[in-house]
Amino acid sequence: MSEQIEHVKCLIIGSGPAGYTAAIYAARAALKPVMYQGLQPGGQLTITTEVENYPGYPKGTQGPEMMEDFKAQAERFGTDIRWGLATSVDFSGPIHKVVIDEKTTITADTIIIATGASAKWLGLPSEERLNGFGVSACAVCDGFFFKGQDVAIVGAGDTAAEEATYLAKLCKKVYMIVRRDEMRASKAMQTRVLNTPNIEVLYNSSTKEILGGKSVEAALIVNDKGEERKLDVTGFFVAIGHQPNTAIFKDYLTLDETGYIQTIPGSSKTNVPGVFATGDAQDHIYRQAVTAAGSGCMGALDAERYLAANGIH
Repeated sequence: MSEQIEHVKCLIIGSGPAGYTAAIYAARAALKPVMYQGLQPGGQLTITTEVENYPGYPKGTQGPEMMEDFKAQAERFGTDIRWGLATSVDFSGPIHKVVIDEKTTITADTIIIATGASAKWLGLPSEERLNGFGVSACAVCDGFFFKGQDVAIVGAGDTAAEEATYLAKLCKKVYMIVRRDEMRASKAMQTRVLNTPNIEVLYNSSTKEILGGKSVEAALIVNDKGEERKLDVTGFFVAIGHQPNTAIFKDYLTLDETGYIQTIPGSSKTNVPGVFATGDAQDHIYRQAVTAAGSGCMGALDAERYLAANGIH
């Protein structure tokens, strides 16, 4: 069977806020973008329930509905949105090649990467079952819903410390569950946590189970002596890091030590001309839907300018 090869002017890999915004801009600029949605069409927002911090939705909206709105807008301007996962790439030549589902080869003049990142989880079945019902991997996104309540957060790095202090402003009590006898966070962040009166740090502790029927009702933790303790919490936040979905690009693009694609500051340009990175695949600092959408816009504008500069019509 002969290999299928198709050439496109602008290929978008991934379909969260960054990918869909890039598609809207690219389609309106007549770049005829083709998008492959990846394993999780709509990205991380599809596992979020209420979104209240995205401008233009004064009453809030559901994450999956918001991504459907983004998708409909991208389609309205003519984006060719397809099912499929990019499984390998070859950026060694002037024409960029991407293999979809290990069988279809797409060549492209420009590529906008919007593959996002995935939150790291503890791996508990109860965590998965209650995800979106009190279990969250984003305190900034979901902390507001636990105003005046008791919550727990797992993690020991800067992000966990920052999210714990953020939650402490909203919640009555914050339990910070730390696996070792010390935090990994910077000294400044540790000082902030330890000086916040309503944060209780539980060292040498891990989560055994998250309890609750339809939503989180408590967390069962165990310390290194085998002693169990039940925390009466309604929110359970996991802040043990994110993994950018960038493994297929590692042979060609410059990544940082944790796998995020490095872009030229103030742009979406990577080290490979014509390849642009947007959203959480390159942003480990902000990781918000609105910043991802903004970088998607940058990716499309950079792609449009690249095509014009190289006389590709």
